[in-house]
Amino acid sequence: MAGDPLAFPHLARTDLPGHPVTVADHSRLVREIAADRSRWEPLVRYDALTRWYARLETGPGYEVWLLSWLPGQSSGLHDHGVSSGVMAVVQGELVERSLTHAGEGARTLRPGGQRVFSAGYLHEVVNGSLEPAVSIHLYSPGLTEMNQYGGAAAVPEQHRQTSAEVG
Repeated sequence: MAGDPLAFPHLARTDLPGHPVTVADHSRLVREIAADRSRWEPLVRYDALTRWYARLETGPGYEVWLLSWLPGQSSGLHDHGVSSGVMAVVQGELVERSLTHAGEGARTLRPGGQRVFSAGYLHEVVNGSLEPAVSIHLYSPGLTEMNQYGGAAAVPEQHRQTSAEVG
């Protein structure tokens, strides 16, 4: 994108006390955006073939995305490269499956909760319900890679599970 970022007020916020830099700042920003339905709800779209997504905001060292999920849609098993992040479900529910050398774990993500994850965290997110779902994702630094994995045998040797659930 070229030009004046202030020409796109939904991307360049000026009302923050400072740009978020810590995990707590990122978590706060995601909670703030999630609580402001008038900001993201008009942007939600559903695509029968793939997850739909739109960038909500960018700033120094981070970006925020809105994703929608129809029943059965999945991210596939992936990591976010060098990016860490925060994820919050704002409508419906999603199931997150994480995979490490220690084994597999799964949890249901519902509105009001958050997931915080570090760089290299390996997981899959899927809408296993019968209703559409919507989620908000913050990546820091901004997402530049998303490595897909074919299955359990593809867990990188150096991978460690470092995600934490935040209330």
